[in-house]
Amino acid sequence: MPGVELKASVRDGFVVVVLRGDLDVTGAADAQAAIADLVAPGQALIIDISALDFMDCASLRALLEVQTLAWRGGGDVVLAAPQPHVLRLLALTGRDGVFCVQASVEAAVAGTGSRRTRYPWRRLAVRAARPATRSWPLRKQSAPTTR
Repeated sequence: MPGVELKASVRDGFVVVVLRGDLDVTGAADAQAAIADLVAPGQALIIDISALDFMDCASLRALLEVQTLAWRGGGDVVLAAPQPHVLRLLALTGRDGVFCVQASVEAAVAGTGSRRTRYPWRRLAVRAARPATRSWPLRKQSAPTTR
């Protein structure tokens, strides 16, 4: 993966992936594949991005794809210690509410176990919001009045 270094370890039973360097379109697909291989059913994956110097929209899409894979298996992705430029990218793309973001890996490890208890409705809400599974009735328009 050009520009980015990826290291994985286990911390208190959670897989922690550390990304270091520049994650851009040239390495996003490789990073996605490498991180997706670490997703385990029913487990949260913590991605430490404190040493990530650059991240673009292609990289964000790669992380969103990994998160979707984790959700399908009953797990989740937690972003730990994001730099201000990553938080800005999440906000500008409207994805700031999609990921669980923690201030540090330690906070992610401590907070991840309680998330499933606090937000049991989250996966149901995501499934219900998919456009392909819902059809909303069109509003009836009133007939024009004639004089």
